[in-house]
Amino acid sequence: MRYDLVIFDNDGVLVDSEPISNRILAAHLTELGHPTTYEDSIRDYMGSAMHRIHDLLLERTGQRLPDDFDDVFHARVFAAFERELQPVAGVGEVLEKLTADGVPYCVASSGSHERIRVGHRTTGLDRWFTDDRIFSSQDVGRGKPAPDLFLYAAERMGAAPGRCLVVEDSPLGVRAAVAAGMDVYGFTAMTPATRLTGADRLFTTMGELADLLI
Repeated sequence: MRYDLVIFDNDGVLVDSEPISNRILAAHLTELGHPTTYEDSIRDYMGSAMHRIHDLLLERTGQRLPDDFDDVFHARVFAAFERELQPVAGVGEVLEKLTADGVPYCVASSGSHERIRVGHRTTGLDRWFTDDRIFSSQDVGRGKPAPDLFLYAAERMGAAPGRCLVVEDSPLGVRAAVAAGMDVYGFTAMTPATRLTGADRLFTTMGELADLLI
């Protein structure tokens, strides 16, 4: 099927940021008295908007995170991005193929606009994503697994949900895409295939994704 729009998640799909951000998140939560391993962070928070992290901690512990939690976390993450962040291997070739084939694409991320842009500038992906191709959970209020962000991106890009493909690597993102009535391909580089229940197809490298998009 030729899609009218391909919607990419950002963290872990376009930029290899999940190891960095989850390492920092686990350390920050542990500092604040909420012991969290890297594996805990991947399992519980990967793909989450910041408000979901706050909500889960409050639900589990009855304690609120500090008011400056987001600012401190993002400052640490952005500094690490400047030192370490790389694009996901092969994603440039996928974007080149979509451009050559005339298939519209965009990014729809649980991360903030600032986080998306910092990552894209650092990795050189900003050449592919102008402002009108960038959508954040900040734009809709409810992040994944709610379908709102993907539906908003499709509306702004002029595509019907049933003609959209979402490329995701988190269980929350797959659930959001399914709820939006979109096809979804699950990227299993970091997430076990068994956790991406509901994905229409699974792939482990961007080379495989390029072949699926033929």
